Amino acid sequence: MEEDILKEFEEDLKVSIESLEGRLKKINAGRANPAILDNVMVNYYGSPTPLKSLVTISIPEARQLQIKPFDKSSLANIEKAIFEADLGYTPTNDGECIRINIPPLTEDRRKELVKQAKASCEEGRVAIRNQRRDAIEKIKNAKLPEDVTNKSEERIQTLVDKYNKKIDEILESKTKDLMSV
Repeated sequence: MEEDILKEFEEDLKVSIESLEGRLKKINAGRANPAILDNVMVNYYGSPTPLKSLVTISIPEARQLQIKPFDKSSLANIEKAIFEADLGYTPTNDGECIRINIPPLTEDRRKELVKQAKASCEEGRVAIRNQRRDAIEKIKNAKLPEDVTNKSEERIQTLVDKYNKKIDEILESKTKDLMSV
C-alpha cells in the first residue's frame, strides 16, 4: 500500500517536471524554436487541427522558422492561425511556405523572460508541494503503523527535495540560455 502511494507520488512529480519543461520551452530565447508553434491550431477543412500535423517546420537560419505545408491550399489558413495565436511574430507568406523571422532580444526583454521562467518554476514548486500534501494525506488515511507512516513521510520529503533541486537546475539552465546573447 505504502509503496503504491510512493510510486504514484513519484510519477506525479515526473509529470510536473515534464509540464514545467514544456512551459519553459515556450519562453523564447531569441532563437528559432519550433516548440513556439506547438499550441497553434489551424482551421483545416472546418475542424481545428494542430499546425504540426499539417506542415514541416525547419530552421534555415538561427532566427528564422520556415513552415512548409503539405497542402499549399492551406497556406492562408496557417498564416491566419499564426496571427491569431498572438505569438508576437509576423509570418511572411511567399506562396510556397511561411517564414517567421524572430527578432533579437533586448536586455530588458531578456530580464522579463527570466522573470517568466522563475514564475513558471515557482508554479512547479507549488504543484510539488500540493502533491506532497496529497501523498502524506493518503499515507495517513491508509492507517499504517506510526513508524511506517513517519518513514514514508521522510521518503516523500526526500523525493520533494530531489525534484525541487531539479527545478532549480532547470531554472539555472534556462536563465543562462535566456541571458546569453
